[in-house]
Amino acid sequence: MKHLLIILLFTLHNPLLTQAQKQKEVAPPDYIKTIIFKGSNEADQFPIVRLNDLITLTFDDLYADEADYYYKIEHCDFDWKPSDIVKSQYLKGLDNQRITNYRNSVATLKPYTHYELKIPNQQTRVTRSGNYILKIFNSYDELMFSRRFIVYQNAVSVGVTIKTSRDLNLINSKQVVQYTVNTNNLNIVNPQQELKTVILKNYHWDTAIKNIKPQFISGNQYTYKYDKETAFNGGNEYLYFENKDIRVPANKIRHVELNDIYEHHLYTDEDRSNQLYTYNPDINGDYRISSLESENSYQADYANVHFSIPYENKLGFNQVYIYGKFNNYELSEENKLAYNEEHNLMEGSILLKQGFYNYKYILVDEEGKKDLHYFSGNHSETENEYLVIVYYRNFGQNYDSVIGIGSANSTNITKQ
Repeated sequence: MKHLLIILLFTLHNPLLTQAQKQKEVAPPDYIKTIIFKGSNEADQFPIVRLNDLITLTFDDLYADEADYYYKIEHCDFDWKPSDIVKSQYLKGLDNQRITNYRNSVATLKPYTHYELKIPNQQTRVTRSGNYILKIFNSYDELMFSRRFIVYQNAVSVGVTIKTSRDLNLINSKQVVQYTVNTNNLNIVNPQQELKTVILKNYHWDTAIKNIKPQFISGNQYTYKYDKETAFNGGNEYLYFENKDIRVPANKIRHVELNDIYEHHLYTDEDRSNQLYTYNPDINGDYRISSLESENSYQADYANVHFSIPYENKLGFNQVYIYGKFNNYELSEENKLAYNEEHNLMEGSILLKQGFYNYKYILVDEEGKKDLHYFSGNHSETENEYLVIVYYRNFGQNYDSVIGIGSANSTNITKQ
C-alpha cells in the first residue's frame, strides 16, 4: 500500500507525465524556421481537411546540412489528450518515415535546406476523423516540433452567425458566436455527453471556447444561442509589412541595410488602444512567403526585421512581445522586445523569410497573463473568422470523431 501511494504521488507531481496527458504544440529550435502547415484552403492557418484530402508541411533548416527528419502522427480526443486507440486504427501504412523531399537554397545570403512533407503519401494515410498531432523528429529521435491538424467528415451540417452582445456595456467590444447543429440521419442518444463543440477565433487555440452544451433541442436540430458564454473580444486588425523585394524599402519598411544578410527596419508602430476603429484588411495574423524574383520555397531569402513601438512608463516590469502566426503565437526570447533608453522605444528583431506578414504587439504581465489588446484596442467592428468544430463520441467508443464544421466571418455581424 505504501509503494502504491508513492507511485500515485509521483504520477501526480511528475511534470513530464502530466504534460503527456495533453498534447500541446512544441516550438522548434531556433534553426528551424518558416513552418507552414496547410490543407487545400490557403486561408486556414492549420490543416482542417476532409478525410483523404491532402495536407502539406514545409519548413527550413538554417544549418543547411541536409539533415534527416522523420514524422509521426498521433490521434487525440477533443481536448487534445492522446486517444485510447492504436495506430493501426487511424493510420493505413506506417509513420516514423523519413522526409525525403528536400533541397538546399539557391542564391540566398542565408543558406538553408527546405523540406516538404505531403500526407497522404505512399507510406502513410489517415483513415479516421479527429484531432491529430504531427510530430517531427531528428535522426536521434529528438522531438523538433509539433503541429495540430484536424480531419473531419460531413456527417452533420453546422450553421454559424455572428451577433453583437446584448450587454450594452460590451456592444462595442464583443462578438457573439451563435450556431445550430443539424444531425441529419445521425442518431444521437445522449447529446449532452456524446456531442461536443469547440469555437475558434482566427484558428487560435489559446482563446478557444470549448464544450458548450446545446440550449434547445428540436428533433435533429441543436441550437446554441448564448450571449456571454460564446462571446469573444473583437480585437483589432493586425499590423503588416511586406518585403518580397528584399533590396528596397516598401510597404511599412523605413529603410534597408545590407550586412551579412539584409536588415529591414520597419516604421515605428503606434499604440492604437485609444484610437477609433479603422478598417485595414488583414489575414488574421497569418503570413505568406513570396519573392518577386525567385521561387518562393528555396530561393526566397531571409532578413532581420526590426520592430519598434513607443515605451510608456505604465508598462513597468511587464513584457512586450511581437505576436503572429510566423512563430505560431509563441512567447520566446526572439520575439520579446527590449527597452532602448536612448530612443525611448521598445525594440526587437526577428529573422524572417521574404513575404507578407501580419503581426501585433501584446503585453504579458509578471504572472504570465497575456493581454492581446493592450496596444491594439478592442472593437466589435473588427473582421474575424470564426470556426465551429463538432465532435462526437458514440456510446462505447474510446475516441472522438469530428463530424462537421461550420464557419462565419464577423463582417456579417448583426444585432440581436
